[in-house]
Amino acid sequence: MKLDAGIPGGPLQDKWDRHRFEMKLVNPANKRKYHVLVVGSGLAGASAAATLSELGYQVSNFCFQDSPRRAHSIAAQGGINAAKNYQNDGDSIRRLFYDTIKGGDFRAREANVFRLAQVSVQIIDQCVAQGVPFAREYGGLLANRSFGGAQVSRTFYARGQTGQQLLLGAYQALEKEVSRGGVRMYPRTEMLDLIVVDGHARGIVVRDLVTGTVSTHLGHAVVLATGGYGNVFYLSTNAKGSNATAIWRAHRKGAAFANPCFTQIHPTCIPQSGHYQSKLTLMSESLRNDGRVWVPKVANDRRAPGSIPEAERDYYLERKYPSFGNLSPRDIASRAAKEVCDEGRGVGPGGLGVYLDFADAIRRVGEDRIRERYGNLFEMYERITAENPYATPMRIYPAVHYTMGGLWVDYNLMSTIPGLHVVGEANFSDHGANRLGASALMQGLADGYFVLPATIGHYLATAQLPAIGEDHPEVAFAREGVADRLQRLLNVRGKRTVQSFHRELGALMWNDCGMARTADGLRRALTRIPELRQEFWKNVTVPGSGNELNQSLEHAGRVADFLELAELMCLDALHREESCGGHFRSEHQTPDGEARRDDTNFAYVAAWEHTGSNTPPVLHREPLVFETVQLATRSYK
Repeated sequence: MKLDAGIPGGPLQDKWDRHRFEMKLVNPANKRKYHVLVVGSGLAGASAAATLSELGYQVSNFCFQDSPRRAHSIAAQGGINAAKNYQNDGDSIRRLFYDTIKGGDFRAREANVFRLAQVSVQIIDQCVAQGVPFAREYGGLLANRSFGGAQVSRTFYARGQTGQQLLLGAYQALEKEVSRGGVRMYPRTEMLDLIVVDGHARGIVVRDLVTGTVSTHLGHAVVLATGGYGNVFYLSTNAKGSNATAIWRAHRKGAAFANPCFTQIHPTCIPQSGHYQSKLTLMSESLRNDGRVWVPKVANDRRAPGSIPEAERDYYLERKYPSFGNLSPRDIASRAAKEVCDEGRGVGPGGLGVYLDFADAIRRVGEDRIRERYGNLFEMYERITAENPYATPMRIYPAVHYTMGGLWVDYNLMSTIPGLHVVGEANFSDHGANRLGASALMQGLADGYFVLPATIGHYLATAQLPAIGEDHPEVAFAREGVADRLQRLLNVRGKRTVQSFHRELGALMWNDCGMARTADGLRRALTRIPELRQEFWKNVTVPGSGNELNQSLEHAGRVADFLELAELMCLDALHREESCGGHFRSEHQTPDGEARRDDTNFAYVAAWEHTGSNTPPVLHREPLVFETVQLATRSYK
């Protein structure tokens, strides 16, 4: 396997424009001859499918939800970044680029990140034209607020429902193309394998989740827009259906998996209530614009927050990081919360929580203004906790949220399998070791609306793609392999539920590959995960059959993939002997507890090649070359 990022030459600011000019084009009449399969219908998938159809390609779009409107992108709350500089506060494309590179702890490609910053300004215009109801200032101009890791206001938002509103914009564009006949939609359909013919991605194997029918779909290129793999931890802010099956099955077919250990812990989540809980709920990072994070100064202080005087409170983010304060990046804020809770100063049941307090903001601007900015978030918090956050501080604690790792892609968003393109959270490309808040929506829409539609044409114009049919040996082999795997799961008939395996794996990953990792913990996990996987295939119980709606069977397939992915994540975390962003190895920290990078030995993308079920993966390295950014200690103090 050879990793060629295909980064264009020339000055950083000219690379994307130059590349677009130099790429081969498909003329409008010929676009109708090409069929593109898009898997996923969130922001990246819906925008890609709609745009490709508008360009004239035949598009099939697959999602496992009953409607694209149910994609997990709706859960994004706080906003979307763009370097418009409406606030005239010093923002620019270059500053957004630098903040993103720094936020990712210098573990992302310069060229990809600069392109993301460039394209960001187009996204807002696109979404406004679609009717997305962004918040506006009194005079009618679009409003902005701040997010972690930035000292400017560049985040566009629609109260606390930005993801939902952006998805509705992409959904309307998609449905227009469905109505026109350019896109054929396949809801409640799950991709279970990739079809590779003569080294090129030519189709997918899917299962109809209602009838159980396994079928194949063929085309000239495949686009994966299937999101991240945070649910490997069982408890996360992801929707319960979010999974890694599409990208993991592609990895098994030859697509390199990059930086799998780079997972993000979000500091602003509602703490876990009990062992019965199946997922966690995110409170938007935007709340940290007005909320102040604190804990008691003394351990085991169980007084009500209103009874703790100001002098006995530790506003620890403001104390430790005075330049950024409560808007410190997510990885730093999460570790700081863990630190104070480990000291016994956490609040709430079990001491696993910190306060997010709006009392100062309410005194400053009034409750009505806070309600206007965050009303739906406050209402959601009160419904879940039965506590009024206008009167009592919210309690928050870190939780698994986003994954920066994913399938390796080059500058054209193509994986190591020609024809397999990967967009949004499913790829690794833009966020390095830590994603800044409000950048997920930016990347998903940048990839779908602007980058992929340009780069996929170059592939189609230059690749030799002879017609293939359902009777092709590789097509039949992939279809039969999926059917055999499903039947194998049904035939185990053991005594443990799929849920119990998932819970055990999640707890193991959280303890040994979560906010802080150690060599001993990772080795312990690497011993236990294969044992758990072996037990799964001997003792899992999957009721029902494959010829019907069977959510236990769906879950079993996804957990089987998580049991393999988890091992790769731990292997990647063990090999990376440094701390960077969301990957914090306790052995590699500064005297004051900050992450210590090793740029001499680890300034590269770790891309893993699958070599078989019982053989270790092979590590390939893509060196990260910084031509315009000077590597520096990442400091927010």
